[in-house]
Amino acid sequence: MELIQYFIDILLHLDKHLGQIIQGFGVWTYLILFLVIFCETGLVVTPILPGDSLLFAAGAFAAAGTLDPWILFVLLSVAAVAGDTVNYWIGNYVGPKVFHYESSRFFNKEHLTRAHKFYEKYGGKTIVIARFMPIIRTFAPFVAGIGAMTYWRFLAYNVTGGLSWIAVFVSGGYYFGNLPVVRRNFTLVILAIIFISILPGAVEYIRQRRSLNGHTDGTAPSKDSMETGQRRSGKNSMEQTGTAQ
Repeated sequence: MELIQYFIDILLHLDKHLGQIIQGFGVWTYLILFLVIFCETGLVVTPILPGDSLLFAAGAFAAAGTLDPWILFVLLSVAAVAGDTVNYWIGNYVGPKVFHYESSRFFNKEHLTRAHKFYEKYGGKTIVIARFMPIIRTFAPFVAGIGAMTYWRFLAYNVTGGLSWIAVFVSGGYYFGNLPVVRRNFTLVILAIIFISILPGAVEYIRQRRSLNGHTDGTAPSKDSMETGQRRSGKNSMEQTGTAQ
């Protein structure tokens, strides 16, 4: 419980904690930021590490002159692209091992074939959009690897999405992070970034659930309709019998 509280405190007060890291580690702060972004995008076991909010906070410190914005952009772009690449190859290695048999209780090889077809058709858009969605961006390259998306196609969208992601949030922090209203309400700004980041995924989930429920309601006949159909069927049979006689 204490670890969770500590993590939440770091997430909500990134400005304070990042400032302490810069004071304590100096130039090594770049390496720390590199590792956080790399792990957040490259390891499926660390999807809860700060991403968007950390980039925004780093951009704000760059605007204050504490960090170099160009070094930040280059290093963190490399971290983002490298992280997704490692994640892809882990999935690519794990996929054939897990789906070795035609079917099993938990894994069906048909799912692997479907994943491959999906990522060949929509994978590029998925890789780019997922960059701006926490947690999902950690699993998207992993699933792309499992689905055996063509690597050079994956790499092109990986680079495009990675550069865009870093540029948007670092520049956002650089130009807006030191505004007086933002500095006074930095925690609220971080919460707003987190909320906006997860909003598309939540909306899509709700939309899919409603679509699924609507499809179920539209195809499943009610008990009353079934009884009515049976009565009509019986009546028609009796009429046909009477006509034949």
